[in-house]
Amino acid sequence: MKSIVADILETALAQLPELAEAAADLPVAATIERTRDASHGDFASNIAMRLAKPARMSPRDIAARLVEHMGDSGELDKVEIAGPGFINFHLGASAYHGELNSILEQGDEYGRQSQREQPRILLEFVSANPTGPLHVGHGRLAAYGATVGNLLEAAGYPVEREYYVNDAGRQMDILGLSVYLRWLEALDRSFDFPEGGYRGDYIRDIAGEIEAEGVAVLDDLLDDLPDGDRDMVIDELIGRARRGLGAETFALIRQQALESIRADIEEDLAEFGVTFDRWYSEQSLTTEGRIDAALTELEKSGKVYEKDGAMWFRATDFGDEKDRVVVRANGARTYFASDIAYHYDKRERGFDLLIDVLGADHHGYISRVGGGLTAMGYAAEDLEVDLVQFVALFRGGEKVQMSTRSGEFETLRQLRAEVGNDAARFFYVSRSNDQHLDFDLDVAKSESNDNPVYYIQYAHARIASVFRQLAERSLEWDDSHGRASMARLDQPQEKALMTTLSRYSEVINLAAANRAPQHLVHYLRDLANDFHTYYNAHAFIVDDAALRDARLALISATRIVIANGLAILGVSAPETM
Repeated sequence: MKSIVADILETALAQLPELAEAAADLPVAATIERTRDASHGDFASNIAMRLAKPARMSPRDIAARLVEHMGDSGELDKVEIAGPGFINFHLGASAYHGELNSILEQGDEYGRQSQREQPRILLEFVSANPTGPLHVGHGRLAAYGATVGNLLEAAGYPVEREYYVNDAGRQMDILGLSVYLRWLEALDRSFDFPEGGYRGDYIRDIAGEIEAEGVAVLDDLLDDLPDGDRDMVIDELIGRARRGLGAETFALIRQQALESIRADIEEDLAEFGVTFDRWYSEQSLTTEGRIDAALTELEKSGKVYEKDGAMWFRATDFGDEKDRVVVRANGARTYFASDIAYHYDKRERGFDLLIDVLGADHHGYISRVGGGLTAMGYAAEDLEVDLVQFVALFRGGEKVQMSTRSGEFETLRQLRAEVGNDAARFFYVSRSNDQHLDFDLDVAKSESNDNPVYYIQYAHARIASVFRQLAERSLEWDDSHGRASMARLDQPQEKALMTTLSRYSEVINLAAANRAPQHLVHYLRDLANDFHTYYNAHAFIVDDAALRDARLALISATRIVIANGLAILGVSAPETM
């Protein structure tokens, strides 16, 4: 619909060379927005104010000249000049009928933009450490990242989705140790499980899969532990286990645990409707020499230096609070070195825009990794980090307590089992990612208008029921007759519904550009409300065939848009409820 107004303005500009020259660098569509007050028309443009300075004319004079050269358009009822020079456009019924026809013709492709070639986007999200099942916080990362990817694709961008598997380093050693300790317990060895280990029942399940042959039983593993904090104790135990079992056996236990958890994560996400084009192993950064390649680029840039035997990156040059170690004095590469190498590799693979969806506690990550890209010859703007705030679950008005380390936490799988995938996907993206989310389990499970996902799905099911009733009465919808009779759609509820339907493509573009799925959530609720209002005010299966077919065309278009929007959110569109 916005394109109709843009075409009218561009046609007028083409007849006014002096204004066309002044508007050469001004995207006409960027001057147009929907009005908030219907009395001011459907769309308003501030193009006259924006051209006043380069054209050296008053805004109202510019507006008057543009309106004079718009000609007669069958899609416009009238055009008005308001205030200092706004141009208000009142669209005619034929414009809305044309949009209804587009919806009916395009079906599940409606709202999707033409495919672009650039920028190639690599969307990384979830990337939870494979040390245990996904929890409810990871679920929000998954739902948000998947929906942003769907929105970007609907807006025409080429997108690939990637999960970065943190399968190297100390956390994997703690995982391997935890599994071995549970394996010892299963042999009736008695000891106090160390505080710093992973305690969830899933660790016992993995331990039960270990082949006993060739695995040493280290009865004295926990004897005479040094005094110290839990990290010191855990590191001591890792060293003892690696020496006692042998490095190869310890690595095998660790890898088995990693693969088991990674497979569980992949299955959990797939059941949640979240899939990836690539699962990228952190270990591969070392085995394939990518960290060394990135460090070489940093050395060429002059942005690293040696101090106390370690290699440091000048992160403060890029806004970080302190410089960061990339290679420790003992030669070990740091997590930060891996992060830089990983993003360097993303750009080297030909991706133009790197979007990382991370938890809110990664704020400091942005400047240092962006600085690393800049130091290696890329632009910091190539990296976009969207931070997702935390989730709190509420049941019966009380906050659900969660503890990750103890293993007593609400997993994504448990949440999905309780409220269902649809409610989980919908509620996770119902608020802006930079806001904390209070997830009310009782509302998410309710079958009432208080539950927004139920309310929207019920609109879709209601439309399906109308067409079932049509068949039960031995009637058929004449699609072409309905399109030819759209002039009969003159009731206030019909106009309101057509207006909301016409906003869909704009909402998709807005939500994609701002990485803001909540815009689509709010739109779908508005659309469902307009439909329910229409449903309660008018009968659809009436004796007047022309009116009946026109109304069926309108609700059929509504069903298409609801289904398309829900699909982007990863939510089903049921035929019955």
